[in-house]
Amino acid sequence: MGTQGSVGARLQPEQVLRYSRHLLLPQVGTTGQQRLLDARVLIVGAGGLAAPVLHYLAAAGVGSLTVVDDDEVELSNLQRQVIHRTRDVGAPKVESAARAVSDINPDVEVHPVFARVDSDNVVPLVAAADVVVDATDNFTTRFLLNDACVLLGVPLVWAAINRFDGQLTVWSPGAGPCLRCLFPVQPDPSAVPSCADAGVLGVLPGLMGTAQAGEVLKLVLGIGEPLIGRLAVFDALSFDWSMLPLAADPQCAVCRADAPVQFIAAEPVAMCTTQQVEVIGAAAVAQGLQAGKVRLLDVRTAAEREIARVDGAEWLPLDELRAGGMPDDDGRVIVAMCKSGTRSQEAAALLVERGRSASSLGGGILAWSQQVDPSVPLY
Repeated sequence: MGTQGSVGARLQPEQVLRYSRHLLLPQVGTTGQQRLLDARVLIVGAGGLAAPVLHYLAAAGVGSLTVVDDDEVELSNLQRQVIHRTRDVGAPKVESAARAVSDINPDVEVHPVFARVDSDNVVPLVAAADVVVDATDNFTTRFLLNDACVLLGVPLVWAAINRFDGQLTVWSPGAGPCLRCLFPVQPDPSAVPSCADAGVLGVLPGLMGTAQAGEVLKLVLGIGEPLIGRLAVFDALSFDWSMLPLAADPQCAVCRADAPVQFIAAEPVAMCTTQQVEVIGAAAVAQGLQAGKVRLLDVRTAAEREIARVDGAEWLPLDELRAGGMPDDDGRVIVAMCKSGTRSQEAAALLVERGRSASSLGGGILAWSQQVDPSVPLY
């Protein structure tokens, strides 16, 4: 891997050729290209959004890329996470991503970190970066990154995707709002299903991640108008882009002028949580179902039931349950089931609130396939 230089240093002949289309741009030129070579970018996540971010930042010559993720490549990832290959299934995503970056551009130093971002490591990770890219899919990490970036004054390029819809903005401390201005309290994870639960059009993270890479380049080069104070909303079905203004909240717990600097060291702000319900393992549920003591209630979508079903399970989609739908009462304990165990907790909590005896299947249909019936396909 190449060695970074300093602004004003001469590019090597091979670099002049590699980056010639950048050098022809008056807004970039040799000085701008050297800024890119000197830049340090932290990408948190190595999945669908991160794939185009890493591809395009590496190709552009961003000199130092740190990618953080604690997951391994699965076959179901390959529909959208195009930085990984079939041969990478089972390998840590950060290692697969690092290999791809090295193949794209030897000028780039790539630093894979196989870890989950938490309150212990987020500050040193962010402090070592000029720009941070949020390519994650969970609220806790998103809020930790936001808080650390505000604390350290580092811009955060943020995107979110769901099915056919995408959102994109830049949180820039001192120049616009932060994530907590928009969401003062972390939402309940079950309120916004992940791609694993809801599905996603494979090209959507490619489109949004490419846009994230563009925002990073503008920030590093100091050109154009980054998406600060604006939220870009994209509908892939209509190919409609909407631009919504965002304003800083003067009462924001993190970015207001007198916010406590020790905030990041604490646990994230309390989340809006669903009522706690009992979680039961797959083997115990299977025994109860066989003995006729348990009713297994599948709260997944119709599309998910087309992929995989559990024999003996009744079906009541979570959306219908939220709207007031209820299974009949025959006196048996209801165990709600979804794909991984998150939505089923909400379903069980709703049933308990309405006076029914209900629990949640721990690990969902994935656990059922692994512990009870291997013929039920994983997805």
